[in-house]
Amino acid sequence: MNSRTFRILHKRNSNHWKMSEIKAKAQGLDANIHARNMEKMVHQTHNIYESLVIIGKRANQISVGLKQELTSKLEDFATQTETIEEVQENKEQIEISKYYERLPNPAIIATNEYLHGDLHFHYKQIEEDED
Repeated sequence: MNSRTFRILHKRNSNHWKMSEIKAKAQGLDANIHARNMEKMVHQTHNIYESLVIIGKRANQISVGLKQELTSKLEDFATQTETIEEVQENKEQIEISKYYERLPNPAIIATNEYLHGDLHFHYKQIEEDED
């Protein structure tokens, strides 16, 4: 039995994308969800479910990348001896957190990339042993 899986690549840098590019593009996006033209959604795959899988996988890539970036930035503010009394508000830390909170949902960013042709994907065949 053969099953198809997708490998999602961002057009700019093949297997690796730059979070700074994604954040720059996301700044101009409307964070609200809008109805989409179904013909545009299925133009590349001819199947809405495959299109949604591609968008979903890309959204996951974006989400993981943004989370890693945010975590690494916030680690700079972590101290070893944090107790309830010692926790101090750091304005720079708050601004960084607010910036990431204002970014559109990764699914919206991925959908925008897909519709504008910024994603490249290919099918990978996986053969399963029959018992």
